[in-house]
Amino acid sequence: MPKNFLTSGYRRALTRQHKIAVAGVATLGAAALAFSAVPGNAQTTTIAEPAAAQVAFKNEQIKDVKASVTDQAASASLKAEAIAAKKKAEADAAAAKKKAEAARKAAAEAAAKKKAEAARKAKEAASRSAARPQAKPVAAKKTYANNLDGWIKQALDIMGKNNIPGTYNGLYRNIMRESSGNPNAINNWDINAQNGVPSIGLLQVIKPTFDAYHVPGTAWSQYDPVANLTAAANYAADRYGSIDNVNSAY
Repeated sequence: MPKNFLTSGYRRALTRQHKIAVAGVATLGAAALAFSAVPGNAQTTTIAEPAAAQVAFKNEQIKDVKASVTDQAASASLKAEAIAAKKKAEADAAAAKKKAEAARKAAAEAAAKKKAEAARKAKEAASRSAARPQAKPVAAKKTYANNLDGWIKQALDIMGKNNIPGTYNGLYRNIMRESSGNPNAINNWDINAQNGVPSIGLLQVIKPTFDAYHVPGTAWSQYDPVANLTAAANYAADRYGSIDNVNSAY
């Protein structure tokens, strides 16, 4: 090895040369790198994507992500609302059904109670009816016209109850001969009148005869048409067998 190869002066000289060489090599290397990045048939203009386009693209991606998230959230909210609405509808339907069932049950209980009460009252009424003696139906009271026809018919009913014979025709015929149908008729000229007991009424009955043959249930008056007829018919039945057998003064 030569002497003084590593001396300081020589080292400084080599260092400057080396620096020059290194700089040249670096320049050539940079040029080679630039040349190798360009295609053989292309111009030497460097192709690079603008930074603004890259930012815009990223922003669009972010917007798409946000929109997707928003749509998903809205869809989830709608689903939740639909589920809640369905649950509420089911709860309302169940409550309505329960209320209707309660109303039906209450109505059924009320009807059963009413029916039982009616049955109880009917049973009590039947028990009371069975306990008290049955009243005999009261026959309607027969009425008669306040005229000669009515008097004769009433007298005949009373005569029938007291077994006194006589007919409508027998009474009517004698009435027309004795008083012409006037219940207030009075004879003031015959022997009876002269003796102080004048003949009075429809069949011209004197007081002693009327009192002796008076029919119970009739008035005590010779002027009462029914009492006069029944007493005279009773007297005629005793003396002549029936008023129908009387054809003249008796």
